[in-house]
Amino acid sequence: MGCYLNRIRKTWQRWHIRRLLAKHPIPQPLWHEVTGRITTLQHLDTHERVRLHELATWFLANKVINGAHDLEVTPAMKVAIAAQACLLILNLDVSYFDGWSEIILYPSAFRVQRNQPDAFGLVHPEASNLSGEAWLHGPVILSWDDVARDIFNHQAGHNVVVHEFAHKLDGLNGAMNGMPPLRGSMHRERWTTALAHAYDALCHEVATGKQPMLNPYAATNPAEFFAVISEYFFTAPQVLQSCCPDVHHQLALFYLLPTKA
Repeated sequence: MGCYLNRIRKTWQRWHIRRLLAKHPIPQPLWHEVTGRITTLQHLDTHERVRLHELATWFLANKVINGAHDLEVTPAMKVAIAAQACLLILNLDVSYFDGWSEIILYPSAFRVQRNQPDAFGLVHPEASNLSGEAWLHGPVILSWDDVARDIFNHQAGHNVVVHEFAHKLDGLNGAMNGMPPLRGSMHRERWTTALAHAYDALCHEVATGKQPMLNPYAATNPAEFFAVISEYFFTAPQVLQSCCPDVHHQLALFYLLPTKA
C-alpha cells in the first residue's frame, strides 16, 4: 500500500511540475546564461540538467525570495539560488523542501546578535556577521555577495547555498544535528559511524593545531559538519573522497548523485 501511495504521489508531483513548466517557465536563455556560470553544475549530464530545470521551476513557484535592505532581487539572482538549492534534491523529492516558504536575501553579510554562555556558564550578548543562516521552521537567509562569490570565484568546499539548504535537509527529522532522514536502503549505524569518526578526527586536528583537509568550521558541531561535507560533496568531491572516503560514500547514498572527481 505504501509503495502504491508513493507512486501516486510521485505521479502527481510530475504532473504538477509539468503544469508549472507550462505556466511559469524559466526562459531558456536566462536559464542557460545563469547556470552556465555556476561551476558546481558543470558536471551534470543532459538528463540531470533537464531535471534541475524542472525542480528550479517548481522551487521558484513555491518559494518566495525577498530582498532585505532595499535589495532588488532580479530574475537571474532567483535562478542562481534555485538551481544551486535544487542540486541537493536532484535525485530526492520536492518534499525534502517542505515546511517553509521564504528565502531572505541580504546585499552582503548580515549582522546577528545572540546570547552565548562563557566558560563559567554566564550568558553574554555576542554579535557576528553571517553569510547565511537556515531556521529550522523558518526561512533561509543568504548574503548575495557570498552567493555571487561562489558563482564567479569558485572555491573548493565553499558554497553558501549548498551549506544552508543542507541544514534544511538536516532539520527534516525535527532537529539540526547531522542526521537527516536517510533513504530506506541506508543504514543509520553505518551513517553514524562514518560521520562520527570523521567528525572526531577533524575536531582532534583542530584542537591540536594540525592543518585539517576540511574547513575547520565543520568542527563546530555535527550540524555544521553535515553542511560543510555537503559543500565538499558538491564542489570538491575529490577532496572529500580522499580524506573521508566513508563519509563520501554515505553522502553518495543519501544524495544519489555520484560526483566526478
